Amino acid sequence: MTQDEVSGIEVELFLEALRQRYHYDFRAYSRASLVRRIEVARERLGCETLSQLQGRLLREPEVLHEVIDALTVQVSDLFRDPGYYAALRREVIPHLATFSSLKVWVAGCANGEELYSLAILFREEGLFDRTLFYATEINRRALAHARAGIYDIDRVPGFSRNYQQAGGKSSLSDYYTAAYGGAAFNRLLRQRTVFAEHDLATDQVFSEIHLISCRNVLIYFDAALQDRAIRLFAGSLVHGGFLGLGAHETLRFLSGGAAFTPFNEQERIWRRNAHPELTHAE
Repeated sequence: MTQDEVSGIEVELFLEALRQRYHYDFRAYSRASLVRRIEVARERLGCETLSQLQGRLLREPEVLHEVIDALTVQVSDLFRDPGYYAALRREVIPHLATFSSLKVWVAGCANGEELYSLAILFREEGLFDRTLFYATEINRRALAHARAGIYDIDRVPGFSRNYQQAGGKSSLSDYYTAAYGGAAFNRLLRQRTVFAEHDLATDQVFSEIHLISCRNVLIYFDAALQDRAIRLFAGSLVHGGFLGLGAHETLRFLSGGAAFTPFNEQERIWRRNAHPELTHAE
């Protein structure tokens, strides 16, 4: 047996231990990037082999958060890819404005940048007070950061540029307070948000959602898990609801994509159509 084959067995055993011990299922994540991130976890925790890391994971629950931090990606920005938010403001908001109440799901919210971007946009467009936001994430530490809404002050100039390019109607400084090297976003922006752990690999649908924004999450899944997530989103959206994905993500070539019609494909926005047989994640 080659060393690569042994390493492959170690990876499979590690992922199975993580699933059975803590109910986190990474088995359907894109394998090449996942293996690199497992190696990051091994190095961070000072383990010589993946088998040693597996033993610590099974016997030392306190290392779980370090492992999950390494296996998940929390890189984002406020108003990342400004054209996406400009398209939401210009093309999607007029449709959402016809509803008396709204639900928005930010799936894989990471440290919360996408949530605050949408909260600001909805506030500026007069929809905030009738919207309930769901911010979900598999990583508990990231979810706590999202709930706190505090970011390094050095990131704010980039946030502000994105905000203006996305069609911001004010100054981003109206929405945060700077102190002690951080920018704390106004707690009012999250007063209508439900923060919750949710795993797209294992958990089920939310209901009657009008907009799902899940950006730069599917790229870490294999094709089967991507399709599961898309079916989950189809089952969560109202008829005519909207789905926004990341700049390098698409519904093409996924069977679950048949539940959607391109709305603004350049900015990766789709609209849910009527295909009830495709609305349940399997």
